[in-house]
Amino acid sequence: MQTPHMWIWQQPDWPQFRWDQGALAPVLARARLAQGKVLGATQLLDANLTLEAVAAILVEDGVTTSAIEGERLDLEAVRSSVARHLGLPTAGLPAPPRAVDGLIEVLLDATRHFASPLMIERLFGWQASLFPTGYSGLHQIRTGALREHEPMQVVSGRIGHERVHFTAPPREGLDLELGRFLAWFNGDASNSAIDLDGLIRAGLAHLWFVTLHPFEDGNGRLARAITDMALSQDEHQPMRFFSLSAQILRERESYYDILERTQRGALDVTDWLAWFLVQVEASATAAEKTVANTLTKARFWLRHQATDINERQRKALNRLLDAGRDGFEGGINTRKYMSLTKTSRATAYRELAALVEKGCLMPTGKGGRSSGYEIVW
Repeated sequence: MQTPHMWIWQQPDWPQFRWDQGALAPVLARARLAQGKVLGATQLLDANLTLEAVAAILVEDGVTTSAIEGERLDLEAVRSSVARHLGLPTAGLPAPPRAVDGLIEVLLDATRHFASPLMIERLFGWQASLFPTGYSGLHQIRTGALREHEPMQVVSGRIGHERVHFTAPPREGLDLELGRFLAWFNGDASNSAIDLDGLIRAGLAHLWFVTLHPFEDGNGRLARAITDMALSQDEHQPMRFFSLSAQILRERESYYDILERTQRGALDVTDWLAWFLVQVEASATAAEKTVANTLTKARFWLRHQATDINERQRKALNRLLDAGRDGFEGGINTRKYMSLTKTSRATAYRELAALVEKGCLMPTGKGGRSSGYEIVW
C-alpha cells in the first residue's frame, strides 16, 4: 500500500506507467488537430519564411524555457544567438553570452538531429552547454556528469519553513535508472515505446526524465529539450513550429502543481498526460499566429521592397511586425524609437515622420503622451 510519503519512483512496479486511453482519446484528438493545423499552415511558407518562423519559435523557446526556472535571459542576446546559428542577419545585435549560445545549441541539436540516438554522452554535453562556466548563478555545480549531491530535492520557502515538493531517486542506482530511460526513449525492441502514440510518448518522456532529476542543475530545461526531440520525432521534422516551453511558462503554476501531484502519486499518469496534451493543443494553436505573422511580415516587405528605408527604420518596423497586430502596446513613439535605435530625439521624430509619409506607419489616433504610430498592415 502506498504511504503518504512514497514518491512515484518508489512504487514497486516503477516505471510501468499506466493511463486511461479512453479518457485521453478526446484531448489527444484535439491536440492532433491543432498540431495538424499549424503544420499545414507552414506549407504556405517558402524556405526563407520557414527559417524566419523557426527563428521566432526558437527565440521564444529559449527565453521561456529559462524563465520557467526563474532565469531571465536578455531577449536581444537570444535573438543574436538564434540568428547566428540559423544564418540570419545579425546587424545591430549584441554578441550572445556563452550560456545563451549553449542553450540554443542544445535546442537545435535536439530537433535537427532528432533521428540520432539520445545517448548518455549526448546528455552530458547538453547539460555542460547550459553551464559553460561551471556555475549556476553564484554556485559552482557539477557539469557533464551525473549529480552526486544527496538528497536531491525540490524545495521552496524560507529557511526553517521549507516545503519539500519532490525528492529525486538516490544517486546509488541512478546510472541504471537513466540507462533504462534512454533504452526506452531510443526504442529498444524489448519495450513498448515504439508502439506509443508520439504525443503520449513525449509526455511520458518529460515526466520520466524530470523525475529522475539526474543532474545537479538544468534538469527542467533538459526535460523540455527531450520533449522537443520527441515531438520532432513524432512529426519527422528537424525544426519546431510551436513552443511547448512558452505554453508551460503561461501555465507555470499548474505545471508545477500537476507535476508534484503526479510525482507524489501512483503509476497511473492519466491526469499528467491529459494536462500535457492540453498544453500541446494550446501551444500549437498559439503558433498559428506566429506563422500568420511571418506571412504578413513578408507581404509588408514585398510591398515596400522599393521604399527607401534605413537600418534604424527597418529595425523598428521589424520589431512592430514581429509583435503582431496587438503585440506592441500603444504602437511606437519617439521615446520608444530612441530606445530601440539608440538615436537622438530629433532623429527619431524625423525618421518616424518619414515612415508615415512613405505609408509604412500611421498615427494611432491617441494624443498627448499616448501619441504613437502603428504599422499600416
